[in-house]
Amino acid sequence: MAETAKAAKPKAPKRAPAKKKTEPQGLTKLRVKQTKSGIGHADTYRRTLRALGLRHHQQEIVVNDTPSVRGMLHKVRHLVRVTEEA
Repeated sequence: MAETAKAAKPKAPKRAPAKKKTEPQGLTKLRVKQTKSGIGHADTYRRTLRALGLRHHQQEIVVNDTPSVRGMLHKVRHLVRVTEEA
């Protein structure tokens, strides 16, 4: 006679909990201040300001110095002032 009972699946080993993301040591920070309004400028400039986290005229933010952020800052360089964070 054939067995009709299904074989129990072996359980997968438990995974370790996910590690919290931390910023790499030595990563440079940039202080960005919006000096001009996005009103009257192309929509792409306004969307870039929003993506950077700048919502208001004269607002300051601190961002990591990464190639993608550098590209966004280059696009709106006429609307912002950038200084290196100490």
